[in-house]
Amino acid sequence: MLKFIVKLHPEIAIKSRSVRKRFTKVLENNIKIVLRRVDEKVQVRNNWDNISVVTKLEDAQVRLDFIDSLKRIPGIVQFIEVTETQFETLDDIYQKTIALVGHTIIGKTFCVRAKRIGQHDFTSTDLERYVGGGLNQHIEGASVKLSRPEVTIRLEVKDDKAYIVSQTHFGMAGFPLPTQEDVLSLMSGGFDSGVASYQMIRKGARTHFLFFNLGGAAHEIGVKQASYYLWKKYSSTHKVKFVTVDFEPVVAEILENVENSQMGVVLKRMMMRAGSVVAEKLNIQALVTGESIGQVSSQTLANLSVIDRVTETLILRPLIQHDKQEIINIARQIGTAEMAETMPEYCGVISKKPTVKAKIDVILGEEEKFDFDVLDTVVNNARIMDVRDIDVEAKQELKEAESVADLPVGSVVVDIRSPEEEEAAPLEIDGVEVVHLPFFRLATKFGDLPKDTDYYLYCDRGVMSQLQALMLHEQGFETVKVYRP
Repeated sequence: MLKFIVKLHPEIAIKSRSVRKRFTKVLENNIKIVLRRVDEKVQVRNNWDNISVVTKLEDAQVRLDFIDSLKRIPGIVQFIEVTETQFETLDDIYQKTIALVGHTIIGKTFCVRAKRIGQHDFTSTDLERYVGGGLNQHIEGASVKLSRPEVTIRLEVKDDKAYIVSQTHFGMAGFPLPTQEDVLSLMSGGFDSGVASYQMIRKGARTHFLFFNLGGAAHEIGVKQASYYLWKKYSSTHKVKFVTVDFEPVVAEILENVENSQMGVVLKRMMMRAGSVVAEKLNIQALVTGESIGQVSSQTLANLSVIDRVTETLILRPLIQHDKQEIINIARQIGTAEMAETMPEYCGVISKKPTVKAKIDVILGEEEKFDFDVLDTVVNNARIMDVRDIDVEAKQELKEAESVADLPVGSVVVDIRSPEEEEAAPLEIDGVEVVHLPFFRLATKFGDLPKDTDYYLYCDRGVMSQLQALMLHEQGFETVKVYRP
């Protein structure tokens, strides 16, 4: 039996009793939704000050899946892996502790930290001294060190049960989904928009995605991948929308009619106008952007002020004071950096000498030259889809991309999983050459492969391989198929 005790984020613990009850109930339900994908019979129990998770499946992979899943649920600040045992005496606790964790302190300094709830004839300090003294005497090379030990052994006692902590894991913290209002995040696929979306998910806001397409089908596929990834990894407990607006006609209108230095601010105002209309259709009250003060010309305080005046819809900027390197570091932590590295920054190329101190009267004058029927048309033609249908859509669009389970002689499998996934479970197929080329490198590196070969893309679930096959077909690589063992 595996057991985890989930600790609440401190900001949940200080809420009023009614709010805390609501938040913990939402978190409990989210944990059930996610973990039942691993074990349909998992037991999740709300204990007011924590949430316990128990599975009778003791498989090593189940344990890893549980740990990975709990790390990606908003509202969990940390969770501990514990062994539960009943006891009558302090020695009972000691015997179980040495059996479970004694091997971890051989030749190391350690200390014992205990928490106790209930009526007992001993104190927490008594428990620490008894267990620590026994370990000190019976584990070779182990020595007690109360300040900065190499290993800290944690015990929790509640009534007649003792919980021996074997490992502590850290979650993404924040608030459970969806304890905050829904938001609509403007996704470009770059570093900033992905991190901004993640930050809002982490704060408990169900985050929908809005994409202004400036770069054609390949751009849309890339942003869909990034959005699907964020939803699947951090917010798959709830349905969200992915909205595509073809903004190339708007850009063309701006290029033709707006003075060059004002183009960037006008484009952003057009995006906010369009975003506000889409948000209203979806009954969403706030837009989210990845803007940060001073990062590019359109993000000076003067320009942001002018941009904000175009709509009454609330615009949230969770990265407003972040440095670029901080944003990139977060992107690496959450897994979006490598996708962002290959995503073109289409929004930053239309002004050669952009203004950094836009004047509202000048901007309004330039916008008088703009045909707003163009904006109305692209917004009315916006495509709204369930983010889960990105998977379905890819399969429908790839009818010509044959999916095979048996590989012919001489074929080459291209493992397009991320380096971390490939390293954790390397793909080996007898008699078949396997090339590892991460999906975010395909656009630039696939053309370097020999042309006279059939290639079969592989990923764990087939979603990414199908999306990438579509992209490669559009680039003229007709011999690309999908490998689904």
